Amino acid sequence: MSDRYVVYILECADGTFYIGSTNNLEKRLDAHNIGKTGAKYTKGRRPVVLRYKEEIGSRGDALRREVVLKRLSRTEKSALCLGSRSV
Repeated sequence: MSDRYVVYILECADGTFYIGSTNNLEKRLDAHNIGKTGAKYTKGRRPVVLRYKEEIGSRGDALRREVVLKRLSRTEKSALCLGSRSV
């Protein structure tokens, strides 16, 4: 496991976004798509696709950034996924 955390945005099969954070992105993506330990939200919306990731130094910083991203509008989340880093 890494000490670095990643905040990520997934696009679910129904077109909705899911935002989370982890210190092992590959394992977490597998959990969302095929595992029993994925988020309840994504279990019924598989498959999910990684649309955005941002490396963060610590768990606390990652959780704070996750809250910021969750408060964005759908349009702002889409813009972020398309490469606009201004949010």
